[in-house]
Amino acid sequence: MNHRGRSALLLALVCLAAAGAAAAQDGHAVRVKLERATAREPALRSSAALVLDATGSSVLYARRSDVAMPIASITKLMSALVVIDAGQPLDETVQITSDDLAHRRGAVSRLIPGTELSRGDLMHLALMASENRAAHALGRNYPGGLAACVAAMNAKARELGMTSAHFVEPTGLSDENVASAEDLSKLVMAAAKVPAIREYSTDTSYEVRVGRRVLTYRSTDSLTSKPDWDIVVQKTGYIARAGRCLVMQTIIEARTVVIVLLNSYGKLSRVADARRIRRWMESYEHLHGETPPGLPAATPASAAPAAT
Repeated sequence: MNHRGRSALLLALVCLAAAGAAAAQDGHAVRVKLERATAREPALRSSAALVLDATGSSVLYARRSDVAMPIASITKLMSALVVIDAGQPLDETVQITSDDLAHRRGAVSRLIPGTELSRGDLMHLALMASENRAAHALGRNYPGGLAACVAAMNAKARELGMTSAHFVEPTGLSDENVASAEDLSKLVMAAAKVPAIREYSTDTSYEVRVGRRVLTYRSTDSLTSKPDWDIVVQKTGYIARAGRCLVMQTIIEARTVVIVLLNSYGKLSRVADARRIRRWMESYEHLHGETPPGLPAATPASAAPAAT
């Protein structure tokens, strides 16, 4: 073989080696992606979390789910639940007073004393926009007053089997309102059975007239405005001791799923964690043709039980 032939052969061998290395690298990248997509656990940034198949009561993922911790404005779901249980008319007018002013750092409200709104409007603002004075007014106007409302909240927690839950006021501004993620999954499922709570908590915006002004409120949960999310009920929460919190009941891959995220680090982490859970469930099914471990097979839409 002459010099030109040997050079051509050497070049060909180098090209083949390079192609093989590139293919191996691509293959490694694909394997990494597959391993990440098929991981048995989503990589969440919340310090406590629970993902529950609500229909089969099957736990898909849990992290410190039995630890009671401050729950911030998730409290408002329980406040709304006991007001509904008391049968108080939602169209009855309730007035905001100086008693509803919270003297806590970060407690912001646009409802000044003297504001008159219906009980339904106040509940709407409390659940959708986490309005603290609205929630406090609901509790203050509960039959028997604020103390009776808090007693009803704790009694309801016991009724629902929320063994570590404890409430001291109806807004969530106190870090003494505590519950575990397991407890909160029970609260979410109970709240999802109430049409008014479902409607108010998942609304994206709402207007109320206060004197001559019209105030526009928006949801504290950005996922409610996303058309690719089917959220049945939701509530956000934040105080310093609780961190960023999010609970919801939603539909993922034709299943009713309860997601509880507590003490998420960073302003956007709770929403990002919810998206990670959804991608984890969807990726596992699409790659394997089956559900993640522990998750029962999907019920066909035509056979799924109607929401109550």
